[in-house]
Amino acid sequence: MTAATRENTPVALEGNGVEVRMQEAGGDMTVAFIHLPEGTDMAPAFKGLKDDLCQCPHWGYLLKGRIRMRTPSGEEIYEAGQAYYWSPGHAPEALEDSDLVEYSPTAEFNEVIDHVKAQG
Repeated sequence: MTAATRENTPVALEGNGVEVRMQEAGGDMTVAFIHLPEGTDMAPAFKGLKDDLCQCPHWGYLLKGRIRMRTPSGEEIYEAGQAYYWSPGHAPEALEDSDLVEYSPTAEFNEVIDHVKAQG
């Protein structure tokens, strides 16, 4: 069994106010503590992935803020206090400063993070 806090989870990605802290949680899943400042649009970082969208599923909880999630079938707004499941094929945009806790399959999440890092 594994427990994690934001403070003891290593930073995997940071820049322009974005911070992603990740730690394997067991069961081939990774927990991530994510901060997206208002105005952050992740779509450009996903260019080159299938359909230019994040292909990793995420289960999580939005602690603070509002996020517009764009998918091929449309857009949906998520707000603080909501638990969610985001299926493969999405691109988030932070409408407000947002903090999230997510669980994602480790292999797929690492692929996405590696791609985003390579985008600079």
